[in-house]
Amino acid sequence: MKPDLLNFICCPQCEGSVNLKNEIYEKGEIKEGVLFCNNGHIYKIANFIPRFVKDDAYSSSFSYEWTRFRETQLDSKNGINLSERQFQERIDFPLNELRNKFVLDAGCGMGRYAEIVNKYGGVVVGMDLSYAVDSALKNIGFEKNVHLIQGDILNSPLKKEIFDFIYSYGVLHHTPNAKMGFKSLSKFLKKEGKFSLFVYDSYEKAIVYSSDFWRKITVRLPKRVLYYFCFIAVPLYYIYRLPVVGHFLKAVFVISMWPWWRMRWLDTFDWYSPKYQSKHTHAEVFQWFDQSGFKDIKIFNFGVTMQGTKN
Repeated sequence: MKPDLLNFICCPQCEGSVNLKNEIYEKGEIKEGVLFCNNGHIYKIANFIPRFVKDDAYSSSFSYEWTRFRETQLDSKNGINLSERQFQERIDFPLNELRNKFVLDAGCGMGRYAEIVNKYGGVVVGMDLSYAVDSALKNIGFEKNVHLIQGDILNSPLKKEIFDFIYSYGVLHHTPNAKMGFKSLSKFLKKEGKFSLFVYDSYEKAIVYSSDFWRKITVRLPKRVLYYFCFIAVPLYYIYRLPVVGHFLKAVFVISMWPWWRMRWLDTFDWYSPKYQSKHTHAEVFQWFDQSGFKDIKIFNFGVTMQGTKN
């Protein structure tokens, strides 16, 4: 943990200021220590990351996923520039405008998008409920302008109205209540700050219904078993590309259709493993923005992707 993170965090239980004690430094950062507030709430700093939760709760599948696929979606490792292109397609301003902006990555996973913010000169706080933050630490955690927190979006340890920009891509639909997650995050955005969001859509009914059926089974499987089972997407891809037969099979059992085999494996596991997986419409998410006092609400391609500016 970088010492200046103390300026931006508070106790998630009482919103009081937190202080530091028993700190041990390594590589110029706090490797171990204790955070405490005046009301007696205590949180550990372990392996360079402040831990505001006791465990990864309902997000254990992502702890497993981002250990197995730590570098798969990382632009600096895979060379396909996918994360940067997706990021740019989901916002209405050029990425170089992130320079010197204070940014929250809500559900940072292994840090694929936080890496882009850092690349373009933004200061980014990456928060995740899962132990994916430990993978993010290995990927980008020691960069000067990157801060990592293990915390809960629904009970966040961040101070209110401090961020210039918040984004949450592919995360809120994996929480118990996506709308409440959105409202919770909105509190941390400055006035005139922008919020960019992507959640799953509910439009492809056949695929949604069939995958929801299979998920009743897959979410109960041991993560290791499901991980190897999802490798089936690698060879099935070639059958699914066939006309008629492929279309029918997609409606029966959904797999990722990424041409790159490792991304295909990852995305299939990502679909079938999380405990929660809600789907939404543009009208529904528009109401989230509108009811939370946002203006200039814009719609982008891919799933339900929207951006708004806080009044």
